[in-house]
Amino acid sequence: MADFNEIVERKGTGSLKYDFALERGKPGDVLPLWVADMDFRTAPCVLDALEKAVRHGIFGYSEAKAGYYDALIAWYRERHGFTLEPGWVVKTPGVVYALASAVRCLTAPGDAVLLLSPVYYPFYEVIRDNGRRLIESPLLYDGSRYTIDFEDLEEKVRREDVRLLLFCSPHNPVGRVWTEEELRRIDELSACYSFFVVSDEIHADFTWGVHRHRVFPLSERLIICTSPSKTFNLAGLQISNIIIPDRSLRKRFQKEKDRTGYSQSGTLGLIASEAAYKGGGEWLDELKGYIWENFLYLKDALPEGMRLVEPEGTYLGWIDCEGLGLSPSELESFITNDSRLWLDSGSMFGPSSALFERMNVACPRRTLERAVRQIHSALARRG
Repeated sequence: MADFNEIVERKGTGSLKYDFALERGKPGDVLPLWVADMDFRTAPCVLDALEKAVRHGIFGYSEAKAGYYDALIAWYRERHGFTLEPGWVVKTPGVVYALASAVRCLTAPGDAVLLLSPVYYPFYEVIRDNGRRLIESPLLYDGSRYTIDFEDLEEKVRREDVRLLLFCSPHNPVGRVWTEEELRRIDELSACYSFFVVSDEIHADFTWGVHRHRVFPLSERLIICTSPSKTFNLAGLQISNIIIPDRSLRKRFQKEKDRTGYSQSGTLGLIASEAAYKGGGEWLDELKGYIWENFLYLKDALPEGMRLVEPEGTYLGWIDCEGLGLSPSELESFITNDSRLWLDSGSMFGPSSALFERMNVACPRRTLERAVRQIHSALARRG
């Protein structure tokens, strides 16, 4: 069994999470629970495959053979009840790269691209940076759970002539796992108004309790973004599998990828991905049990005024801090300067969530306990 209680020293490794506090305007001694990578070593089967490749010592141009696709297909069939074909897959160095590529190949400058806010902040960036019109349809929040405002969504699609929806499933940061009915209604709107859907499903393997991830309904207007990077902590190896069932759409996306000059994926990313999907299932099941216990701890341990929104998916805790009675700027100062934590401010995900914080709970329990102690101590000092 994996030892998820082990504290693995990450400082001094070039870690974005641990080594760049000062460069990002944070105090040097903050405890980081922000960016979505885990503080756990990856699955042993992945380490074994990578060590074998390193001992071989040659890292020339590489490409995926049949075993790579067999492992990916088996994973999605067994874990998600989804059948894909090898020819549907386009490999990219990351999901955000794929989102930006999709925006460019499916829309023209000035076209409307819609998102459901609050949402993962690169969604905003790939729309604005590519000269498209950003349209937001805010999720409805009833104080405990988020839902899609389908009336607002349809009205925005019709009024703004939306050409593309960037969709997050499971949703980062609010933790929703969308139901079959919700996905079907979006698919119906896509068909009715002829807009494309790019579904970011990078957190698909992290769902909790009765909630189960459902792959977005297949259509000729769909791109599904997947990657082993969240599931197996492989973000630095830069490998993603973009699933595009429609041949014509796949050719459009491939052409945009070609225009960027990107061709073969990195050797170690290919090796790690195949090994993870072939042999990482048992490790993942153990990991999920550990992370769920972290969520249960956090839910009970947060002080009055801070409340964990019930997680359905992802390993990112979405914390409602409105009960602290602070303004958005005061909340940021309290978290960073008083509590000495580096979290992702809710304002990064949209204006409606300025009194929320996103906390990464994919860490050893002692790390999470330390974070909670620092919050309690900061509150006690405030009186």
